[in-house]
Amino acid sequence: MKRVAILISGSGSNMIALVRSMTGDHPARPVLVAANDPAAAGLARAADLGIATAAVDHRRYSADRAAFENALLEPLLAARPDILCLAGFMRVLTPAFVARFEGRMLNIHPSLLPKYPGLHTHARALAAADAEAGCTVHEVTAVLDTGPILGQARVPVLPGDTEGSLAARVLAEEHRLYPAVLARFAAGDRRPVWLP
Repeated sequence: MKRVAILISGSGSNMIALVRSMTGDHPARPVLVAANDPAAAGLARAADLGIATAAVDHRRYSADRAAFENALLEPLLAARPDILCLAGFMRVLTPAFVARFEGRMLNIHPSLLPKYPGLHTHARALAAADAEAGCTVHEVTAVLDTGPILGQARVPVLPGDTEGSLAARVLAEEHRLYPAVLARFAAGDRRPVWLP
């Protein structure tokens, strides 16, 4: 049974989708939810589900990302995760941190990578008049949002869409895609999951 730690920054809706999927014959179980903000609402939601939580306030480390990551590593390493899932974790990780979890760290991104890495993905899709948008689960590498793609889900961009309406439809697909990818990945299968 694979041990999964999940990193969040906010409400943790993708974390909840992952945790709820890890039951029955699923090949993994959640062992820790950690956040870079002690006020992240997802921490209370994880605790309500009986999952250990930890918080390391990145603001205490100002511009010293390495010191922040060293503090974050303490609860992470204590939890002994086999897989690390970034689920709305809004901190860019250093190459040294990424290397420690190479080949076993996943992220979900709200665009059809390689399109629109980074922020403001929905605004960029709308500005480009794209016909479709979506989300991608990928392995985390040292270069932001460029790791091997493990799955994608697509949604049409509708007439009159706003950033908010598009984001809501993409988020619903994130909640389908990320659990499907994690189940396959935890079973040792890196073939991508393609959701319609």
